[in-house]
Amino acid sequence: MLFRRTVLASFAALALLPLAASAAELPDLGGKSVVVVTENAYPPLQFVDPKSGKAIGWEYDAMNEIAKRLNFKVEYQNTSWDAMIQAVSDGQYNIGMTGITIKEDRKQKVDFSDPYMRSQQFMLVRGDEKRFTDAKSFGEFKDGLVGAQAGTTPFYTAVYEVLDGNEQNPRIKLFETFGATVQALKAGDVDVVLTDGTAGKGYVDASNGALKLIGGPLGTEDFGFIFPKGSDLVAPVNAAIAALQADGTLDGLNKKWFLDYKMGK
Repeated sequence: MLFRRTVLASFAALALLPLAASAAELPDLGGKSVVVVTENAYPPLQFVDPKSGKAIGWEYDAMNEIAKRLNFKVEYQNTSWDAMIQAVSDGQYNIGMTGITIKEDRKQKVDFSDPYMRSQQFMLVRGDEKRFTDAKSFGEFKDGLVGAQAGTTPFYTAVYEVLDGNEQNPRIKLFETFGATVQALKAGDVDVVLTDGTAGKGYVDASNGALKLIGGPLGTEDFGFIFPKGSDLVAPVNAAIAALQADGTLDGLNKKWFLDYKMGK
């Protein structure tokens, strides 16, 4: 329940988004095609349903609603996280979504939407882990290994808030996808994975006790959609995000995916 309260409090913080936009004021994009790229590795934001094999999640629902209100057609494609920002920057895709933290250095390559979600970093460990209980005790556990993707918020959080500030620290094992870090954790190849609480909760719910979240939040981050620099989609999408916030649609998605949905059930 503590985690759920933290998540809901984080969502509430986004009430500061402008609420003036209404459906009547939203621009009409005339049915144009928009290519949206994602990784499908961040439940419950976006992932492949193990039962149906379909790509689903909070971000899919939000983007589909944005497309409906702005009158554009969505074509979804997939790529790896390490290729996504550059690919969007190069104009290969119109929009990128995969729980992307809004950061100043990334703004040099891509434009961000207004934030649609606020999240916090937590430690994901095996369900029977007893050797450490938080970031401090893990930092002191010299044999402990962290699984991470290079260049991501979890990577930098591990380096600068959990370990010693050395980005070459051998205690960090790099993987190409977030899903691969979780598989390495389950297999015992690493001892902790840092993740925003939304994705972490999704993996815990699907693990049948094999995984758990420990410690307190290690940082706060805002998520946004990304666009090629100068994209004319930024303003309409921002208006749609504000409208979804104003009429309670985002609150409904939060309840659906973070409180009601159970992974693997």
